[in-house]
Amino acid sequence: MPRFNRCDPLRWAAASFGLFLALSQVSCQPPRRSTRLIVASAGKITSLDPAQASTFDALQLLSALGDPLYRLDTKGNLQPRLAANLPQISDNGFTISIPLRKDVLFHDGTRFDAAAMAFSLRRFLRIGTLNYVVGGRIASVETPDPYLLRLRLTRPSTSLEGLLTSINLTPVSPKAYAKYKNQFLNKRFIGTGPYQLTSFQTQQQRLEPFPQYWSKKASNDGIDFINLSNSTALFGALRSGEVDVLLSNSLDEDQRLALHLLAKQGKLREAEGPALEIGYITLLSNSAPLNQPILRQAISHSLDRNLIIKRVSYGLRQPLRSLVPPSLKGETGTPWPSYNPQRARELLQKAGYCSAQKLTLPLTFRSNVPADKLLALTWQAQVKRDLSDCLILKLDSVESTTVYRQLGEGAFQAVILEWLGAYPDPEAYLAPLLSCNKAKGSICEEGEAAISGSFWTAPGLEQALLDSDELHGPKRLHQLKKIERDAAAGAAYLPVWLVAPRAWAQLHLAKPEFDGSGQLQLPLLRERQELTQPQQGRQN
Repeated sequence: MPRFNRCDPLRWAAASFGLFLALSQVSCQPPRRSTRLIVASAGKITSLDPAQASTFDALQLLSALGDPLYRLDTKGNLQPRLAANLPQISDNGFTISIPLRKDVLFHDGTRFDAAAMAFSLRRFLRIGTLNYVVGGRIASVETPDPYLLRLRLTRPSTSLEGLLTSINLTPVSPKAYAKYKNQFLNKRFIGTGPYQLTSFQTQQQRLEPFPQYWSKKASNDGIDFINLSNSTALFGALRSGEVDVLLSNSLDEDQRLALHLLAKQGKLREAEGPALEIGYITLLSNSAPLNQPILRQAISHSLDRNLIIKRVSYGLRQPLRSLVPPSLKGETGTPWPSYNPQRARELLQKAGYCSAQKLTLPLTFRSNVPADKLLALTWQAQVKRDLSDCLILKLDSVESTTVYRQLGEGAFQAVILEWLGAYPDPEAYLAPLLSCNKAKGSICEEGEAAISGSFWTAPGLEQALLDSDELHGPKRLHQLKKIERDAAAGAAYLPVWLVAPRAWAQLHLAKPEFDGSGQLQLPLLRERQELTQPQQGRQN
């Protein structure tokens, strides 16, 4: 096999220098201390309304400001939070009854009860931007008792229990949101969580412990959550001690590696959450040339995931050949084909390409996501090495908001994206990519498959998705395997990697902890118990 040619010598030199510089920026002074903690992340928060919030940062904050009915522990077990016990299923799966706690208050003093929970659920079903995750499964929300919530379903649903852990279903105070039944309240939040919001700006939010919280109180005196767009600024703030905890989202890969290595050297505390985010490539299946399945299959064989993981993430991400994170299936199924350039060449030749004619594939990456560009450059160079007489990748960069806006218009032949399910269940990954309400042959004309930019479906696929959500145990696992095998054969999506969230903390703090849904548990951030001597602190 020919030796791999690095796609851009200047980029590799810059990355190497950046890594050296990052490792050398270890402050010689201990981090400054405060009774409050500063947590930093990338991006801006424009809405804290659970009916609208969808960004990493917004959901992270809502997980500390509010409570879901249930939460997953680190082993994936369902734990009651605002629910007083596990859900009770009756009527052949068409009714779910949820007993509620009686000792919970909202931040405005309003008592939490079944009516408040019903208000919030109905509001989400009515105006929620992510209400499609419910998938029409809830026919009605009833309150037969002041502390009993009853959901009448349109069909039995195995995944509904996972949905009840979704942060987007966090209840809000009916009193505070009385004028916002049909519109969003973006810059305030009145929930039941361990913190209450006392200040909101798009790049900084202040959280204070809620004195009347029903459960275990926060282990710190409050959180200042700051949002920066520059990876270098985030890295520098952690290393200088201006930031107590840093989240890994949108951090440049070389700086992520640098922090990982510093943690291994005992200079930071690092925590890793469950790997629930998938990175994948969407191929446009409803127009030439990728309306030919044989070409999509050839492209699927051309992808060297192991090389991409090594070059892009320095091994910190995991290769993925499934649309569902392995931890949610109970096994490591790999229905998508592995890297096989010889098979890719054979398929391209059958389609009339190679030698005399080359397939030129426009590949779009999001200009504001550093890992996208590295993936695109690495794959381009790898294809040039292996299949230069058959396939050419032509790169194009587009800002992410434009990508999301144009995706459902069929604007991109191939585009790099990522997905994190709204709740931890296979259905939350398969349905948003494969569900189709109106199909013509293998083309989805209306539904999530069209919105996602692939426009691909297969006869019987939608019914198979619906059937899987009514099954349990091995029967459900068998059905999910079949769905993924069909999707892999259709090759309209190419899973690339699996991403686990990370957090780094200063040494004066205990190791951060994630929950089973991948959220950093802000209330558990605390000083190390063995530190008994107070140090000079930061002023609030």
